[in-house]
Amino acid sequence: MNVVKLLVNLFQFNRTNWKAVSLCFFAAAVFWLFSAFNKNYATEVRFPLQVVYNESRFIPVKNLPTELRLNVSGNGWDLFRKSLGVSLPELTLNIERPLELKKIPGAALPPLLASQLGGLAINYVVNDTLSLQFDERDTHTFRVEPDLTDVWFREGFGRISVVRVLPDSARLEGPRAILHRMADVVKVKMPKLTLDENYKGEVQIVLPDSLKLVVNPPAVTVMFEVGAIETIALQLPVEIINRPVAVKNFSVDSARIFFRVARAHRTRMETELKQLVVRVDLKDKPRGTHKILPVLSRLPDGVELAAIDSLEVRF
Repeated sequence: MNVVKLLVNLFQFNRTNWKAVSLCFFAAAVFWLFSAFNKNYATEVRFPLQVVYNESRFIPVKNLPTELRLNVSGNGWDLFRKSLGVSLPELTLNIERPLELKKIPGAALPPLLASQLGGLAINYVVNDTLSLQFDERDTHTFRVEPDLTDVWFREGFGRISVVRVLPDSARLEGPRAILHRMADVVKVKMPKLTLDENYKGEVQIVLPDSLKLVVNPPAVTVMFEVGAIETIALQLPVEIINRPVAVKNFSVDSARIFFRVARAHRTRMETELKQLVVRVDLKDKPRGTHKILPVLSRLPDGVELAAIDSLEVRF
């Protein structure tokens, strides 16, 4: 009976009793926690990783690993802090010969990293393999040309001058293999425009991110004149090249070609256009009738080809 009364009195709503009970539980929990965390445990921790190499000579072709998962053993308190990211060391992996090293097996990493973990011991590396891909760092100068595909003109207007690009070249830096397989010209994509006046604007040199190239300068200035234009048609003589030796006469000797020129310069442009060479190439063509598209020599600056039809050549 006395025991029952004691229990009843203990659990009666008495603030002093409950405070004492709470303090007892708290003290027991703290004692247990300190006792448990002072033991050694093993767990998996993600460590930040920095790959160190000679950046002046080499460049990674693909993204380098930025973290490493290790199963480590150590004091419970130390492991608890590191699992929360507190006092977590950044591991450093030195690569002396980047071009010769493509993969690093996980089993080869503990001897390289053990000294960087303080009081922790590496049990094993969770990452199976680290993949690395480097190339020599190189630079190359490329000519810059604008892509005018999206540039349109209002009715009766057109480009009446050569397109100028300042600067007319860009220096690209990046992996040697990528630079050496690129064309010598870098195309600059012009924005969508509809013009009836002269244009001058700055255009960014945009390359695919996958190429990992640094462009200098990152932008160029593109400019050209816009003015009133008109279309003229000229009948120009045709020059037959690679003609069969035995054939003397051909069914075609001229071609009708349409040009767009600046209205203000029509007379001068017409005189220049009449000097153009229009060629029809009969290389490897057997006797018979053929439809062949004539080829023009270089157009004068400020002139656009409006239309040219294929010619029917019989011989």
